[in-house]
Amino acid sequence: MDNGNMRFAVGFRRFIPFFGYHHILMILIALAIILLSLLLAGCSSSSPLIPDIYLISFYYQKYGPVFDPAQVDPGVTTAIANIVGQADLEVRVGYFGICINPDGGAFLCSNNASSLASQVSVDQDPLNLIWVGETFKDNIVFPYLLIVAIILAFLCFVLLATFPGWHEEVDDRDSVRDVKPFPSRPVSQVALALIFVASVFVLVSVLWQHTASVAASTIAQDLANGSVRSGIGTSAMVLGWFGFGLFIVVTIGLLVMILSISLLDRLTDE
Repeated sequence: MDNGNMRFAVGFRRFIPFFGYHHILMILIALAIILLSLLLAGCSSSSPLIPDIYLISFYYQKYGPVFDPAQVDPGVTTAIANIVGQADLEVRVGYFGICINPDGGAFLCSNNASSLASQVSVDQDPLNLIWVGETFKDNIVFPYLLIVAIILAFLCFVLLATFPGWHEEVDDRDSVRDVKPFPSRPVSQVALALIFVASVFVLVSVLWQHTASVAASTIAQDLANGSVRSGIGTSAMVLGWFGFGLFIVVTIGLLVMILSISLLDRLTDE
């Protein structure tokens, strides 16, 4: 092993003991914040991968219509198919933006549906799917619980950063030893409360997102039976549930830490 690798290995071994339990929780919070930020950024720009993060999509596609005795006028599917013609547009909706793909090429994304609609012809969007996507984004989607959750998680991250770490102290025998004090109990409890509330907000948002997307997808596809398909964004669901899962892990980790410190204090008092 050369000198450079040797110095790295020695430095890494020295760093490991000073890597505290709260640092792991901070890393998990940072990962969750990144995932939820990507979820909020979905469809906000045409940057690579951003159009693939969407809550719901609508697109024109010919397929065999579904017939049911509850349909008063099953023949309306033929009229809709004639109106749609050869349209091939796809609309993807995120929390703060809409992406369209008029001809199978690159996606055009904007937070202004009117500007997107001005770039396509009537033949490309005969059923006004861009307007439908805008209605879903403005009237059904509610991103602000996620924003509040990210802010609360960041505050918890800051509080965890104040936890004491390992440091060297000289004892009565003039020998140096590594010491790590317990973190403040009030600070720990505030951090736990913040991440718990953030977890609840993310859970409500993800459930709301999933339920609203499934309902809107089903209704849109049934209304344009045989001419329009609709889908749920898998990436958005994964980001939301993974973010929630990381918050739950941090919540449990903080709770275990607080209970363990309380137990140690009780044992030392006895």
